Amino acid sequence: MSKVWTALRERMEERTLDNGLRVCYLPKEGFGKTFAILAANFGSVDASFTIDGQRHETPAGVAHFLEHKMFEDEDGNALQKFARTGASPNAFTSHTMTAYHFSCTERFEENLEILLKFVFTPYFTEENVAKERGIIGQEIGMMDDTPGWQVFCGLLGGLYRNHPVRVPIAGSVDSIAQITPEVLYTCHRAFYSPKNMVLVVCGTADFDEVCRMAAQFSPAEAAEIGERHYGSRREAVSELTVTRRMPVSRPQFLLGFKDVPCAPGESHLRRGLLGELSLRILCGDTSPLYAELYAKRLIGRDFDTDYMIFPEGAAAVLGGESRDPEAAREAIEREVARLAREGVGQALFGRMKKALYGLRLRVFDVPEAYARQQATALFAGEDYADFAALFDTIGADDVQAVYARWAQRDRSCMSAVLPQ
Repeated sequence: MSKVWTALRERMEERTLDNGLRVCYLPKEGFGKTFAILAANFGSVDASFTIDGQRHETPAGVAHFLEHKMFEDEDGNALQKFARTGASPNAFTSHTMTAYHFSCTERFEENLEILLKFVFTPYFTEENVAKERGIIGQEIGMMDDTPGWQVFCGLLGGLYRNHPVRVPIAGSVDSIAQITPEVLYTCHRAFYSPKNMVLVVCGTADFDEVCRMAAQFSPAEAAEIGERHYGSRREAVSELTVTRRMPVSRPQFLLGFKDVPCAPGESHLRRGLLGELSLRILCGDTSPLYAELYAKRLIGRDFDTDYMIFPEGAAAVLGGESRDPEAAREAIEREVARLAREGVGQALFGRMKKALYGLRLRVFDVPEAYARQQATALFAGEDYADFAALFDTIGADDVQAVYARWAQRDRSCMSAVLPQ
């Protein structure tokens, strides 16, 4: 199936193989590098699931642990194979996705074969799992000493009482000690099914050859996908404030607003656009409030915003370094309440909407970013390039409705790391 977005000058080739694997090609003629990403709709929040009638409560950090171990093959390490071809490989685990990718300037088919083979062919032993526990344990130790990561984890723990998004992606030293080869094989069978995965290629490639290789090196039969469990929900945050002291020279904070989950059938792409736009209007780097807070040294140049969407949840996050996190929080929450009450002026709304549209357009020129955004969109049954049409459906009243949700009582939490 081919799709063309004439106004954006973008096109796409897409095909679903007999085993359910979705293959997507985003052509970029004239680009020197080609980027490929093979992603599973499986992240850190998917630790509890049922498959074959049996309920599994896996240790925290299992998705991240599995990502690390997938590079190990019976005939060697996939990273070493990529090194011989000159490709640049990597992988990541988020709350909702595990992805393996590479970029290269030549020998694309050879690299694609390496990628497909190691992701669809798990190889775990007691020895290599035990070795990985030590490596990931050191990684967890470094993250525990990173103020920015501790602020982020503290915020998610304050926003949610039961949702697994509150658990650090890598887990803890105690939780990964419980991960065994059997646990990893179970998770791979439950979520690395071809029909729970997507392959996105962005650059210059032969789409028919990509599909042929994907069919050859992926399982002919797709296993059933595990049924996921995320615990109970409630509207109020778990804690209003989470504070930790660490050896930092200046306080760091994140303020989060707990939003309602996406409704069944609601466009995740549109919700993400609406959340991002609301944050830019509220406290983007060209907003009136940003200028005010910056002049008072309540925020610095590292101040940033993000809108997160995950199963049965969504949240707006903003923050950075501040001389007085409580004062910054008070000013931001006061502005949210005002915008919820008075609405957004058309001039500010129009300016911020154009700015966000421009940022979204730039993604098309970065194959790595475009392919990752497309993979995320595919898991929600959408295409990234559809954002342009969705922008036309967002009005100032939609943004005001977002602020009305954020302004409700007990919907915000602040996480802060203060100097010892």
